[in-house]
Amino acid sequence: MGNGAAAFAAAIKADELGKKTAMVKGGSLGGTCVNVGCVPSKRLLIAGEIIRNTKNHNLGDNTIVQHDEKFDFNKIMEFKGKLVENLKYEKYEKVLGKLANVELYEGMARFISEKEIEIRRNAQNITIAGKKFIIATGASPSIPQLQGINEIDYWTNIEALEQDRIPESLIVVGGRALGLEFAQMYNRFGAKVTLLQRSSLLIPEEEPEMSKALESYLREDGMAIHTNVDLKSFEKNTADNKVIVNAEVDKKTVKFEASAILFATGRTPNIKNLSVETAKLKVGRKGEIEVDSEMRTNNPNIFAAGDVTGEPMLESLAAREGTHAAENALAGSHKKIDKNVVPRAIFTDPQFASVGITEKEVIEKFKACTCRLVKFTNIPKAMIMGDTRGMIKMVANPDTHVILGVQILSPMAAEIIHEAVMIVKNEYKIEDVIDTIHVFPTMSEALKVVAQSFFRNVQDTSCCI
Repeated sequence: MGNGAAAFAAAIKADELGKKTAMVKGGSLGGTCVNVGCVPSKRLLIAGEIIRNTKNHNLGDNTIVQHDEKFDFNKIMEFKGKLVENLKYEKYEKVLGKLANVELYEGMARFISEKEIEIRRNAQNITIAGKKFIIATGASPSIPQLQGINEIDYWTNIEALEQDRIPESLIVVGGRALGLEFAQMYNRFGAKVTLLQRSSLLIPEEEPEMSKALESYLREDGMAIHTNVDLKSFEKNTADNKVIVNAEVDKKTVKFEASAILFATGRTPNIKNLSVETAKLKVGRKGEIEVDSEMRTNNPNIFAAGDVTGEPMLESLAAREGTHAAENALAGSHKKIDKNVVPRAIFTDPQFASVGITEKEVIEKFKACTCRLVKFTNIPKAMIMGDTRGMIKMVANPDTHVILGVQILSPMAAEIIHEAVMIVKNEYKIEDVIDTIHVFPTMSEALKVVAQSFFRNVQDTSCCI
């Protein structure tokens, strides 16, 4: 049940196991990621970065390349649309056509018993009985139900990816990955962006140093950022058709106004029309289907995977969960996922990426932390590129020196983090990283440098060391 990353991964594994499988497609093939998520948003972020660098690129030695050429926003959006359609065809439609044991059903599915689902398509209903079920219906944008919300027009990520013009001004409600990416994207397209974040940090689950530095870089980019924001109500200015947000910031009444507003206030699991009560499934307080470490619900014949099971909602994690759910359901395996080694990334410029646990969590666990932070002003490749924004932090077990977490804020952080994933997954020690020869000069050398910083002052170390 579903047609996104988790559902496709499950269907592919079921096909490999030779099991007759029904995939129920309730939305656009490919789900969130390819249609209104990772693929189109990252394309537009790249476009924004090119625009920014073309207009004003500092090579780090006061050599500034400047151009003031105009760009065609509609052509950017048109190419984004073509990219989505191409990937949807190549990676989903064609792939599905090659799965000999999988049959696609279009329509909305709901449980009518613990072993049957009904697929509703127009006036025709189809009933399918099955031995095993996998729920992979994803999640949808969550909108704050405050006074005036029904009186205003607003965007979610879906509308933000389908605009035909750039608004003069834009309010983005919410930080973290979705809010920060869309805020910087439209800021670089030319909108006057104001970001409103409820907590004191833009990425509150991560290291405070990273969040504060990223906020500083976004401000330098021209964004207005307000933290500790408590939303109160919304209204529409009928005189100029603008949206007004009434809020408290640090307990002071503040009014924000913009041409458009985008909500990046979380996502809600899609279970509304599944009749989960008929299948007697347990649901969490945020509407997520509860599963164990093997993706099994409280019903031994029903599994769930991906965003419908709640946080963290990551495309790569959803796919792995779908694969494990299918193998556990159909082959009696007991595959589990160590979520501690699942990498996270935010594709702002500079990017943020992390894996493992934070300094606070290490201290809570071991009462102490062996932790080091190195700025990218100490990384030769960053100096060569003329972009030394960012920092890298490594945290380790104070007794064994086993590395427990890495956080990176820098250009290409999402690419660099994969070495850190292998380090944390395989329980490498600080000394193991130091003894690993890295290519010089590279950004990934930052991992070696931060490891060295546990034992020496890296500012007093030559490049070759």
